[in-house]
Amino acid sequence: MKSFEWILHRAQEIKGKEDLSEYMPVVKTEDELLAIPESEYLSLLGLRIFRAGLKHSVVDAKWPNFRKVFHDFDPRYVAHLSDEQLESHMVQQGLIKHWGKMKGLRHNANWIVGMNMDGEGFPRYIAQWPVSDIVGLWLDMKKRGSQLGGRSAQAFLRMVGKDTFMLTQDVMVQLRAQGVCDKVEAPTAKRDLVLIQEAFNQWHQESQYPMSHISRLLSFTKSS
Repeated sequence: MKSFEWILHRAQEIKGKEDLSEYMPVVKTEDELLAIPESEYLSLLGLRIFRAGLKHSVVDAKWPNFRKVFHDFDPRYVAHLSDEQLESHMVQQGLIKHWGKMKGLRHNANWIVGMNMDGEGFPRYIAQWPVSDIVGLWLDMKKRGSQLGGRSAQAFLRMVGKDTFMLTQDVMVQLRAQGVCDKVEAPTAKRDLVLIQEAFNQWHQESQYPMSHISRLLSFTKSS
C-alpha cells in the first residue's frame, strides 16, 4: 500500500498545483455538528434520498416546496403523518411523486424522534461517532434508517460536514491498485469495509488529514 505522501504528491502532480485546498470538502467540528437542528438533519436525509437516481438539480430546485409542505422538516410533524396524509402531500404541486421515498422520509423522521426520546439525540449520534470506524456508522445508518444503503449514508454524511471518506469509482480504482480491496464496485460486506477503514486509518495517522480530504486526494490519483 502506498504511503500518504505518495497519494499527496501524485494528486499534486495530476492537478498541476501544490495547494489543493480549494478542492477539499468542508469538515465540521463536533460542536458544529451538535449545533445543527434535527430538522436540518431530516431535510438533508430527505434530500439525499430523493437525489438518489434522479438529477440533483431537479430535486434541489423542488426542495423549497418540500420544506414548505413538510413544515420545515419538523421531525415530529413528519413522523406522525398517516399514509393518507403522506399521500396527499405527495401529490401536491412542486413535489416529486415517489411513494417509496416519501415513506423513507417518514421512517427517518421517526428514527430521529425515537433517538431524541431515548436521550441520545441524532446530532450527538452523528457528531460523536468516531471517524476511525466511519464504516460502522454507514452500516448502522443503513440498518436503522431508510434508503441509506449504497453510497447514500456516505453522501449524507458528506453533506452535513461529518468527516467521511467516500467509495466513489475513482477511489475504488486506486484502492484496487494499492491492494487494499479487490472489488470493482464499492463493497457492502463488512469484512471488505473494515479493510478499507484500516487503510484510511493508516493514512490518517501518517498525515493527520481528515478522512474526507484523503478520500478526495485519492480520487485525483491514477494507478501507476
